[in-house]
Amino acid sequence: MSDISIQEGGFLLIDKPREWTSFDVVKKLRNICRIKKIGHAGTLDPLATGLLIVCYGKYTKKIEGIQAQTKVYDGTFELGKTTPSFDLETEVDGEYPTEHINPELIEKTLDSFRGTIDQVPPQHSAVKIKGKRAYEHARKGKEVVLKVRQVDVLEYTVDTSKLPTLDFHIVCSKGTYIRSLASDLGKALDSGAYMSSLRRTKIGDYNVADAAQMKDITSAEDFFKFAKQFEA
Repeated sequence: MSDISIQEGGFLLIDKPREWTSFDVVKKLRNICRIKKIGHAGTLDPLATGLLIVCYGKYTKKIEGIQAQTKVYDGTFELGKTTPSFDLETEVDGEYPTEHINPELIEKTLDSFRGTIDQVPPQHSAVKIKGKRAYEHARKGKEVVLKVRQVDVLEYTVDTSKLPTLDFHIVCSKGTYIRSLASDLGKALDSGAYMSSLRRTKIGDYNVADAAQMKDITSAEDFFKFAKQFEA
């Protein structure tokens, strides 16, 4: 890999492991390839897995455009229980009835979460409030006011065969919090819900099926081997 290629840059498709932060991935790859200018295009929560696009060199200028592309997620919601973080980062803090919930009610309720909707990010999110991430305030027991945002949910389907567990498939715009969709669905069903698993499978035309595993990138040679086919 020439110095010119490194400067011009490119990107890698990474299948982010569970319990790694998106920055953990960037930091590890930066240490491996010894390139300072490197970043990711769209944060994944630590407990989520799936497609993370890592850009380096001049290709980092394309991060904003990549982030703006449509995302595809698969995962699982658990009805009847809630957590403060809307996922498994925190312990269950409430239990609610689910006996009244059936496939017909769920499908009818989902209609209000399709299309352009208003959404409030979770308290445990990376949204910045007064210079700090919202989750930093939340972990100290402080609740902050988060602004409502509009997001587009293009597809939202669920498998109801394992109630009160729901397997979901969601296609949505940048900035959509899947954890908030879980919590809001639980409330709309007069119950509760949290997200127990999440996997991002696509960003635009990029697919996690084409992504490299972090365990397979242990040297600069590995880094550029996987980056080469995706170079700018």
